[in-house]
Amino acid sequence: MTQVLNFVDGAEVAASGSRTLDLVDPATGEVFGTSVLSEQSDVDAALAAAERAFEVWRKSTPAQRQLALLKIADALESRAEEFAELEIRETGKIRAVVLDEEIPECVSALRFFAGAARQLEGTASGEYLPGHTSAIRREPVGVCAQIAPWNYPLMMGVWKIAPALAAGNTVVLKPAETTPSTAVLLAKVAAEFLPQGAFNVLCGDRDTGRALVKHPITELVSITGSTRAGIDVATVAAADLKRTHLELGGNAPLLVFGDVNLAEAAEGIVGAAFYNAGQDCTAGSRVLVDAAIHDEFVAELTKAAAAQTPGEDFGPLNSEAQFGRVRGLVDRLPSHARVETGGTPAGDRGFFFSPTVISSLKQDDEIVQEEIFGPVITVQSFVDESEAVRLANGVPYGLASSIWTNDLSRATRVSGELDFGCVWVNTHGPLVSEMPHGGFGHSGHGKDLSSYSFAEYTRVKHVMTRFA
Repeated sequence: MTQVLNFVDGAEVAASGSRTLDLVDPATGEVFGTSVLSEQSDVDAALAAAERAFEVWRKSTPAQRQLALLKIADALESRAEEFAELEIRETGKIRAVVLDEEIPECVSALRFFAGAARQLEGTASGEYLPGHTSAIRREPVGVCAQIAPWNYPLMMGVWKIAPALAAGNTVVLKPAETTPSTAVLLAKVAAEFLPQGAFNVLCGDRDTGRALVKHPITELVSITGSTRAGIDVATVAAADLKRTHLELGGNAPLLVFGDVNLAEAAEGIVGAAFYNAGQDCTAGSRVLVDAAIHDEFVAELTKAAAAQTPGEDFGPLNSEAQFGRVRGLVDRLPSHARVETGGTPAGDRGFFFSPTVISSLKQDDEIVQEEIFGPVITVQSFVDESEAVRLANGVPYGLASSIWTNDLSRATRVSGELDFGCVWVNTHGPLVSEMPHGGFGHSGHGKDLSSYSFAEYTRVKHVMTRFA
């Protein structure tokens, strides 16, 4: 049986208590190991280590931080197979996707933020008051508590630690309780290039995360997770006026207009909806289609979805709890809903769910309003551009969206009307390190990736000097 330990102050360590959490292979449903369950004393120790390391790391030069991140990126790249094995065991992801897409994106993000460390921007120094020179200092915030999700354990861990470390902060990262292994390995790899205690990992549950947020050493809290979890973090952090970075749930609309190639659009949307079994905050799960092509497009979408094979094209849902949640949303469908394909578990072991398309839905239906986080596509129709925008914006989330049309004027016009942090045109899902990722409303606030994320992990200080 595998046992995953914490990584604190430069070494793997057991938790102070004896409680553990089971680790389950979602492809089989079988327990294969445990991780330690960190308690308050473990939180104290990890944050104290990060606080000590901050006094060293904050004084490092941008060039030194860049070099460290580049070396971490190289080490991750050279040990890709090892990271992939751990990621697949705890998530059930498709091997080729992890090795060919996700790990290269992690390496790319580390290298981007290595460069960002040397590209600080701000107001030019100058005399804004006669006889006085003003300058802006952009400084690290301090010790950051970061909470990663289970859908992309390694990638989201990298998205968090890379900008924080690049800016001169130190980190205590808590991975999701079902997927801790790659975070611990990342910390072990990074320890060779960082001051002792600069990057720590604590395994644990919701209470562990809450203790991290509440702790007086913590200066900034970043979480990627559900809206419920984000509200919990924000509420606890507010009591001590801590800064928060919240990347939360999504319920992306995909607006399909009548001038597209239906088969091509259907293929693209199915890929966006079922990537990682739909367990993605940007998943293309909520399709809004022009009424003039509705029936024909639903047929194309159903054909493309039914051609997907669980276990080959996408993996299982992460846990029995997530499997039950997705199944519950489908089982509670109103009588007017129509299941075009799927809607049932797939296989006789693990947490696989069949690729599903559901039509004839209304805007206030639960499955339309709630984030599904599974391989399920819902379809609604609209009669004109105005209704399309109204339906798209008619949910609490505001993370991602897409427009499918060959009319450039329409794409430009509608992209300005959609209340989402990202709008794709004739595609859905691609992200790059140079561009920001983050949403509005119940999708939280703050940005991952890009120089905007780097800025989140800095504070701005004005220094004014009077001269004779």
